Amino acid sequence: MTGTPLRVGLIGYGLAGSVFHAPLIAATEGLVLDTVVTSNPERQEQARAEFPDVRVTATPDGLLARADELDLVVVASPNRTHVPLATAALKAGLPVVVDKPVAGTAAEARELAALAEERGLLLSVFQNRRWDSDFLTLRALLADGELGDVWRFESRFERWRPLPKGGWRESGDPEEIGGLLYDLGSHIVDQALVLFGPVVSVYAETDVRRPGAETDDDTFIALTHAGGARSHLHVSATTAQLGPRFRVLGSTAGYVKYGLDPQEAALRAGGRPGGSGSGSRSGSDSGDWGTEPEELWGRVGAGESPLTGGGRPVRSLPGDYPAYYAAVAKALIDGGPNPVTAVEAAAALDVLEAARRSARDKVAVTL
Repeated sequence: MTGTPLRVGLIGYGLAGSVFHAPLIAATEGLVLDTVVTSNPERQEQARAEFPDVRVTATPDGLLARADELDLVVVASPNRTHVPLATAALKAGLPVVVDKPVAGTAAEARELAALAEERGLLLSVFQNRRWDSDFLTLRALLADGELGDVWRFESRFERWRPLPKGGWRESGDPEEIGGLLYDLGSHIVDQALVLFGPVVSVYAETDVRRPGAETDDDTFIALTHAGGARSHLHVSATTAQLGPRFRVLGSTAGYVKYGLDPQEAALRAGGRPGGSGSGSRSGSDSGDWGTEPEELWGRVGAGESPLTGGGRPVRSLPGDYPAYYAAVAKALIDGGPNPVTAVEAAAALDVLEAARRSARDKVAVTL
């Protein structure tokens, strides 16, 4: 891409803003991080230290007052603020990226999508785990027909955090939209929909396991897809022994994969796409960003246990979080496709809302 980079305003500099969005924006050709919004003095200093040329303001109003100087707003603030801040930015005439979940309900997500369409503006949802190494590898296996017809998709995003960390993500206040169902569940439900399409039935079990926890920390979701596949999805902070990230069972073979994509750990450790610390992969550039060691590659086989060396190892494709913002830049500059639409995010929220009803009423919910 050529020409003047698009100026990006980032609202929020907590985990999402500082670890994910800011580094990925800075690594994207065609984008420049112009302004960070945070009222926390320590985070303000952190933003200035990490991006010396960035402007810092304490409030979203301070950012939107300069709407004519910006080309994109990224909302990476707490979940309860996503809808009002995205609405304000769209009404100010700015395209918007919103961290997941875009809203607390599917209805709100569709209202935002309608507003963006009415204004002729991009509204995209940051579903970075569509660019996880394991997910990209599985998509390639399915596209090549390696597994035959998939009958069952098992996906786990599990952690061992026996003590709650506190904060809004673990708040029991419904307005905070906390809990694992809407946090990690947003990722694995989105992945299941991308792989296997619309859902016709949802069954869920949600539990609050840890002493002092206020919201769900151990959740299971079973989906029946219109195409016939079944997805069994697990999100948990209480898993003392981690299961496989994926176990995918098809008519001719299965795929089993352990371990999480390495990009989040690399970003947390200070690694940057295209820079030092964890490789230089950014979009289609060469380098080792997002690559997994061979011992973490998944295995494909039939009638064999991968734990005893059964099946054949499948090289993991490199994870590519930078591809998301590269696609956003292309959409804004060249009219390319929106990498993740709010309508897609609303479909995932339909499932999450059904899961919440299912767990509450102890019934399967038909969509």
